[in-house]
Amino acid sequence: MTDHNIGVDISKSHLGVFQLKDSMTKRFDNSVAGFRALARWLCNAQVARVVICPLGEGEPLQERRFAEAHGTRAKTNAVGSLMLALMGPAFNLEPQAPFTPQ
Repeated sequence: MTDHNIGVDISKSHLGVFQLKDSMTKRFDNSVAGFRALARWLCNAQVARVVICPLGEGEPLQERRFAEAHGTRAKTNAVGSLMLALMGPAFNLEPQAPFTPQ
């Protein structure tokens, strides 16, 4: 199986998504319609992992240091989603169980 990794950089208005296998980037609205469009875009992909990072008061240190180690200081959704996709195999990140509300 191909180690197919997806990076998703989340902001208040949109999702920046990068598919490592195909080096494809795409942007979706951060809405129900956007999530559905993302699901359709990935529906036939054999995804190994999806690495996400929500935008908050400050970017997580691990992602920032990883990007700096790759020679970039720019923080855009495109760069962020690429770095997240690269972090999956680099750190051999394991999937978490899906969240189920009580």
